Amino acid sequence: PRVALKMATGSGKTVVMAMLIAWQTLNRRSASGTTRNRWAQKFLLIAPGITIRDRLQVLRPTTPGNYYDEREIVPNDLRPQLNTAQLVIANYHAFLPRVRHEFEGVNALTKNILSESDDPGAYDESESETVARVLRDLGGIGRNEPIVVFNDEAHHCYRDAPQRTAGIRLSREQQEANADARVWFAGVQAVARRHRVARVFDLSATPFYLSGSGYTEGHLFPWVVSDYSLMDAIEAGIVKVPRVPVGDDATTAQPTYLDLWANIGDKLPKRQSAAAAGSAGWVPPEELEGALRNLYRSYEKSFAHWADELKGLGEPPPVMIVVCPNTVVSRLVYDYLAGREVVQGESTAHTGNEDFALFGNGRDGRRLARPRTILVDSAQLEAGNALSADFKEAAAAEIDAYKRAYRRAKPGADVEQLTDADLLREVLNTVGKKGRLGEQVRCVVSVAMLTEGWDANTVTHILGIRAFTSQLLCEQVVGRGLRRRSYALNADGRLEPEYANVYGIPFAFIPSDVVPAEKPPARPAIEVGSVAGREHYRIRFPKLDGYRLEIPDEYLHFEAADARRLLVGASTVPTEVLVEGYVGESELVRDDVDDPRAQRAAYRIAEQVYKQHFMSGEEQIRPWTFPRLREIASEYLAECVDYRDGFTVRHLLLSTNRRHEAAEAIWNGIARYGVRDEASRVQRLRPILRRFDPVGDTGGVRFLTRKPVYETRKSEISHVVLDGRGGNTWEQLVASQLELDDDVAAYAKNDHLQFEIPYVHRGRSHVYLPDFVVRLAPRPGDVERTLIVEVSGGQKSPGPTAEKASTARDQWCVAVNNHGGFGRWGYAELTTMTGVEVALRDAVAALYDDRPITGDPDLLRPFR
Repeated sequence: PRVALKMATGSGKTVVMAMLIAWQTLNRRSASGTTRNRWAQKFLLIAPGITIRDRLQVLRPTTPGNYYDEREIVPNDLRPQLNTAQLVIANYHAFLPRVRHEFEGVNALTKNILSESDDPGAYDESESETVARVLRDLGGIGRNEPIVVFNDEAHHCYRDAPQRTAGIRLSREQQEANADARVWFAGVQAVARRHRVARVFDLSATPFYLSGSGYTEGHLFPWVVSDYSLMDAIEAGIVKVPRVPVGDDATTAQPTYLDLWANIGDKLPKRQSAAAAGSAGWVPPEELEGALRNLYRSYEKSFAHWADELKGLGEPPPVMIVVCPNTVVSRLVYDYLAGREVVQGESTAHTGNEDFALFGNGRDGRRLARPRTILVDSAQLEAGNALSADFKEAAAAEIDAYKRAYRRAKPGADVEQLTDADLLREVLNTVGKKGRLGEQVRCVVSVAMLTEGWDANTVTHILGIRAFTSQLLCEQVVGRGLRRRSYALNADGRLEPEYANVYGIPFAFIPSDVVPAEKPPARPAIEVGSVAGREHYRIRFPKLDGYRLEIPDEYLHFEAADARRLLVGASTVPTEVLVEGYVGESELVRDDVDDPRAQRAAYRIAEQVYKQHFMSGEEQIRPWTFPRLREIASEYLAECVDYRDGFTVRHLLLSTNRRHEAAEAIWNGIARYGVRDEASRVQRLRPILRRFDPVGDTGGVRFLTRKPVYETRKSEISHVVLDGRGGNTWEQLVASQLELDDDVAAYAKNDHLQFEIPYVHRGRSHVYLPDFVVRLAPRPGDVERTLIVEVSGGQKSPGPTAEKASTARDQWCVAVNNHGGFGRWGYAELTTMTGVEVALRDAVAALYDDRPITGDPDLLRPFR
C-alpha cells in the first residue's frame, strides 16, 4: 500500500514525516478497541545512505533539537503521548543479509568443514532473521499491530523490469542503481510478509523511474497522490529562485554557460586518465574557465553582502558548489580553485590562484588550518589522511562537540576510533551550520552529485560540469542549493526572495526509453601481439615526462619574427552573462580585470613561462632570469599579438588559455634558440625520463581488436591495426612501403606500446601518440637511428596538430638526442600520400646524414 508525496527539495519533506508520525501516534493513543489498530505507533524509516539516516534523527521525539518541538507540531498537552512513538531509522543497506552470528570470524575452509552445503549464502541470515535484526529496536510487535514505513528519497525504491531492458546494454551505474533498488524494495516486501504494514509513505522531490529501470525515464510513479512541484515552491517563496544564463555576448547560438557540457565534454580527462590528475599547471578549457570566473564574480557580490550585513551576526558565509563528472576532473578543479602544495627544495609551499582568492586554502605560502574549499569524493573519504593535523587542531572545539554527540547517539562506542573520513563527512554535513566543523567552508567540489539529503542553506552558486540527460538529474543537483537561509517575513508579511545562480545545468525532459536499432554483427576479434622469434625486430624507446632547459647565465635570446602569432578576438567565452529566474530579479554578471594594462599582461605571461619551465627539473632555481622573461613577454605582446576590432589587452587578461598560448610561443622560441649562440642550444635541452619506467619496447604487447589489420613481416608485432572508420588506407600504404625499404631494419605501429610524446596545448598537458616508430638499418660504426613517422592530413581528426609536431620535432627529438643513450632520433610528418615512397626515402636519408630534410614541404615537414 504505497502512497507517494512529491515535494520539491527544501519544501519540508522531513516536517511532513513528523506530522504523519504525530498523527498516527496520537490517534492510536486516543483510540480504543478494534479501531486502535487503524493507527500505528511503530515506524520504520528507510534512507538511501548514512547522511539522510543521520539527518532523520530529528524525527525521534526524545532527541534534542527534534522537529516536534522546533516546529511546534503538537500542542503541549499532547507532547508526552508523542514520546511513546517507536522508530527504527536505517539505510536500505541494513536489508542485506549478514553472516550469521555463529559463523562470524570463521574462514571459508572452516565453514566448508562445518557445513555440507556449497551455497555461499548458507552462512548468511535468513529473511526472517534479517527482518528481526532491522526491527529489533521496535521491541515486541503484536500479530495485528500495524507498522508504517517511510521511504525517504523514494525514487531509489522500485522493482525494475528486466524484460523491458533485454538486449539493451545498461551502464555500470544503471546496473548498480537497479541492484540497490531491488535490495530496498525486497526489504520492504520482507517486512510486509512478516508483519502488518499499514501504509508505505514515499517522499521524494523526484519520484520518477530512473534510466535503465525498464520504464520511461522521468515518468512519475503511478502511486503519487500529491505533487508539490519545484515551480510551486519557487512561486510561493519557500525555496530559493534558481537563475540560469539566458543571454551573453559570445558567438554561440545559445548561452554558452546554459549547457556547458556540450562545449567542454570532449575536452576534459576521462576517469581512466588518472595520470592527468597529477598534472601541475592545469588550465581548464576556455568555456569552463570562463564559467568559473564569471560565476565567481557573482559570488564575490554575495560574499561582500554577507561581510557587510550577516558576518557580524555570526552567520556562515555563502557557498558555491561545483559538480564534476569523475574524480580526475574534480581533483583538477579543486587544485585550480583552492591552490596546491608544491615542493621547493626542502620546504613545502601552498600556491593559490589569485583569480579565486576567496576559495584559496593557503595564505602567504602556508596552508590554512581551516580550509575554505573542500573536495568530496569516495577516494578522499576512504583515505586515511583526508584531513591535516592543522585542521583538526584548529577545529578542536567543534570536533569535541561532534564526539559528544556521537557518544549520545551510540552509547559505548569508542569515539577515538573515528577516522578522518568520518570527520570529513561531518564537515560536509555541517556546511553552513553555526559552530560546526563546516561552518566556514565557501566552496564544495564534488563528484557526480552531492549526497542526497545534504541540507546546507547557504548555497548561492552552482556549477554543473557533467552531462545532464534528464529532469531527474537537473532537479536533484539544483535542489542541493535551493534551501532558504531565512524564513523571516518582511514588513509586507512576505518572504524576501533568495537566489541561487546556476550554470551548466539545463532544465529539460529527455526521454531515454527508446530501444536502439539493431547493430550489425561485430567483426571477429583478432589477437595482436609480439611474435616469438622476432626479437631481432625489437625497438627500444625512452619514456618522457617532459623536458628541461639547462639555463645558462648568458643572455636569453628570443626572435619575435619567428614566434607564433596570437589573435585575440571573438570566441565562445562570454564576458557578460545575463541570468534570470522563473520569477524575481535578473542579474548581469560582468567578467573584468582590475588592471587592464599591457605591463600586467606581460608580467602574467612571464610568470607562467617561469613557473612552467624554469622552476621545474633538477636545475637550481634562478630568479634573475625573470626580468629578461618579462622583457621577452613585452616584446611578444608588442609584435606578435593581433587584436580584432573592439578587443584589447583586457580580453587577453581575461583568458588564461590565451595567456598560456602566448607563454607557449615564448617558450618554444627560447627552446629553439636558447641563447644567442645557436650551437650551444643543442646541448641545453634535456629529457625528463620517467623515474620508475624510463624505457619501453615492442616486446610483451598483447591485445584484441576488431578493427581492420595489416599483417607484418618486418615487425616484432604481428599486425598493424588500421585506425579510422573502415580502416586507414594511408597507414596501410605507409606500412607496405616500410616493409619494402631496405634501409628499414624494423618498424611498429604505435598501438599499446605506451610510446607517448608529452606536449602542452593552451596551457594544458597532453600526450601525443605518433603513428609509427621505425628503426633504421645500422651502418658500420654508426649509432642506432630511429625515425618517428606521423601520418597526418585529411585522415586525422582536428586537433592541436601544430603543437604536437613542433614538440616532437623541436623538443622531444632534440632532448633525446642530447641524452646520448638512445641513439639518434628524427621526426617526419606525412601530409599527403602523393609520392610517399620518395618522402620516406628522403626522411631516412636525412636522418642518416644528421640534417634537416630538404624538398617539398607539402610532402614532408622539416625535422631535427
